[in-house]
Amino acid sequence: MAHTFMARAIQLSIQNVRSGRGGPFGAVVVKDGKVIAEAVNQVTSTNDPTAHAEVLAIRLACQKFGSFELRGCDIYASCEPCPMCLGAIYWARIEKVYFGNFAADAAQIGFDDSAIYKELTHPHLQREIPMIQMMRDEALAAFRAWEEYPGKIRY
Repeated sequence: MAHTFMARAIQLSIQNVRSGRGGPFGAVVVKDGKVIAEAVNQVTSTNDPTAHAEVLAIRLACQKFGSFELRGCDIYASCEPCPMCLGAIYWARIEKVYFGNFAADAAQIGFDDSAIYKELTHPHLQREIPMIQMMRDEALAAFRAWEEYPGKIRY
């Protein structure tokens, strides 16, 4: 059954290229042997750098379930997820990730996210996009408010 879901993710990625609407990436979210959501890369067609196939499939699945968690779900991606997609996968609590191409394969055709992983090892101010911490005491007020808020939904 897993091969069927991966074949669908790959098929979506090929169709997306041929349609001219986006990059060569497709993703399928599955629960209990059923497709819950599927999506393709829409970065260039929507002018949205976050519109990766995995993120869009996760968004659709969460909308379908009315939940921000996808416990018990697996995701099939035509390529090893990038750092952003991997973060979304972890936040959604997806159980397993199946992928086709390696990130190194994507890098060979111009989709190289290794620089992002490398950046994370550098101190904040030495990154390509410097990260400057400021107003921590003021910002902590939101965290204190969260801790005290009785209606919070933990995630």
